[in-house]
Amino acid sequence: MMEELFHWIALKQVSGVGAVLYKRLIENFTTPSAVFSADEEALWAVEGISESVAKNILTFNDFDSAKREIEKTEKDGVKILTLNDSDYPPLLLTIYDPPPVLYRKGKMDKDPYPLAMVGTRNMTPYGKLVAERIAGALARIGITVVSGFARGVDATAHQAALIAGGRTIAVLGCGIDVIYPKEHRKLYDQILENGVIFSEFPMGTHPEPHYFPQRNRTISGLSLGCVVCEASTKSGSMITARFAMEQGREVFAVPGSIFSDTSKGVHYLLQSGAKLVGDIQDILKELLPQIKANKPQEAIFVTTVLKKIPALVGDEEKLYTLLSLEPKQINTIIEESTLAPSVVSYCLLALELKGVVRQMGGQFFIRT
Repeated sequence: MMEELFHWIALKQVSGVGAVLYKRLIENFTTPSAVFSADEEALWAVEGISESVAKNILTFNDFDSAKREIEKTEKDGVKILTLNDSDYPPLLLTIYDPPPVLYRKGKMDKDPYPLAMVGTRNMTPYGKLVAERIAGALARIGITVVSGFARGVDATAHQAALIAGGRTIAVLGCGIDVIYPKEHRKLYDQILENGVIFSEFPMGTHPEPHYFPQRNRTISGLSLGCVVCEASTKSGSMITARFAMEQGREVFAVPGSIFSDTSKGVHYLLQSGAKLVGDIQDILKELLPQIKANKPQEAIFVTTVLKKIPALVGDEEKLYTLLSLEPKQINTIIEESTLAPSVVSYCLLALELKGVVRQMGGQFFIRT
């Protein structure tokens, strides 16, 4: 087993062997050791391989570095997963270019309902509130929150999931033993207690800009869908959303202020067909058919959760749709709803009793 793992690491180190070509080599030869044993003619028969890459495989001799890599992981308590490993995340296996070698650290679980939540590093108070509420609510009902360990929305989503008593998965754009950003040391340790940290990069790899798109495709690949909360049009979160679309995952977007640059990305996603998120019910309704198709028995879980969300009757639903996580004053609600003040007051009280709306100071109301 150790010898085979050694060859997995070695093949990943061969110059020119990216994730797609690696996958094709394994499909053709079954194991990396068989790849290294193949002759030149057999290698050239692999789709997408070039003469130079075939030569790199045939002449590769830096096997000592693979041995050192395995020694580092053993010392640090890191598990290495390969494409043939039974513990390799099943959703990630289905994408076009799954990481051939995945480093894992933390508390392992099956995590049947992983959902990505990503967003800007420069989040507004509104974005922080949204990330906390949605990630926390999802975690409380058994959804595993997946994100990228970055500042801003990512870290907030991880923290909210843990505070809610749920699980979270962090995907790093550096080696699994490198904590970036450095101020997330405490969060790193907290995730290890009730979650998992993944990386596809060798031990000791420091973060580089071109590593993060690779990380982003793993975030979406690990997940049933991707929720984007605050993102500019050129942010990494938009890259994650694009990967999610290409991988056939559901994409969700939380609308924001039209005056904020951090809303331009999510509004573009909404215009492009992403599902609008007002609460977690919007997310669960979209995921239910997918869970039914892949895991019919486990669809009972989501159905049960939807049933637990209180039914809204009459004008309650109209008022609820007018509210968001941004406080709105009662006079504004009355004006926008065109309902009588007495009806608005009665319905808001009913919504408070059902636990879906909360009154703040100055007769401001928000969704819970």
